[in-house]
Amino acid sequence: MSELLEIRGLEKAYGRKPVLRGVDLDAAAGEIVGLLGPNGAGKTTLVSIVSGLRTADAGSVALAGIDALAHPERARDVLGLAPQDLGVYPMFTVRQNLSFFGELAGIKGARLRSRVDELSEALDLAAILGQKAATLSGGQKRRLHTAMALVHEPKVLFLDEPTVGADVRTRAQILEVVRRRAAAGCAVVYTSHYLTEIEDLAANVAILEAGRIVARAPLAELVAQFGCPAVRLTFAGPAPELEGFEVAGSVATLRTPDPARAAAGIIGRLNGSTDRLRGIDIVRPSLEAAYLALTGRRSNDDNDTTDEKENSDELVA
Repeated sequence: MSELLEIRGLEKAYGRKPVLRGVDLDAAAGEIVGLLGPNGAGKTTLVSIVSGLRTADAGSVALAGIDALAHPERARDVLGLAPQDLGVYPMFTVRQNLSFFGELAGIKGARLRSRVDELSEALDLAAILGQKAATLSGGQKRRLHTAMALVHEPKVLFLDEPTVGADVRTRAQILEVVRRRAAAGCAVVYTSHYLTEIEDLAANVAILEAGRIVARAPLAELVAQFGCPAVRLTFAGPAPELEGFEVAGSVATLRTPDPARAAAGIIGRLNGSTDRLRGIDIVRPSLEAAYLALTGRRSNDDNDTTDEKENSDELVA
């Protein structure tokens, strides 16, 4: 497979706070990479640098052979981006939004009309093409937002939390479109807090933690290596020190091949901490378990999907 995305040694700091610490990441033609990581790990900054919205302190980014840091305007021709925040124009109709972004990418005439029709069918927008975006439901806006990133048939596609706040139907439609783009030879980088989506896509996985890629492997390989079952205790306040448990803040985790049996005997070991116990979870072998092992937390521990972007006002037009 040919690499359409090549990131090498990418570094970025906001003042004295490093956010990216030498990130290396590739994505090949036809590959879906699930980019995972807790809030503040650097995902949004990484996406913003690749798309030319922020500058890097060091490193390189190549999109389909184009130096994206030196020639961001050329790189945008091969890049499709749907960031977390919706970018639809509320007073434009659905068709006008799609057509406008197609024209920005140099698509016109019959080809543009064909792309608009194709995407509107794939993402269930055909019946509302004449409707203003301001009147759309949340799921409709999310599907339109994704379609706008796809209208010029990019070689590299970045979808940053594309299903946040979306309904089940919208999620299914977006995932199917992602599969189709990858099958057509697009390199897709898909960030999400919903690990079941990464599993549904059978994506290869890259985990970004504290500004570094700490794991990069096919899904099945990652689960086999790190997805050990565990018992996870959550407390009000700091978790107590328990023999065999890993403690991180209010959470204590015991990795064991038989978590159900281990859970049955735990209460008696808590002594005076029983009244502070807020939950016992049994973690089965899964991407969730692998993510827990590598980051020390579950994906849904981050309820707010905002990332480190609030740490900087540096945006490059």
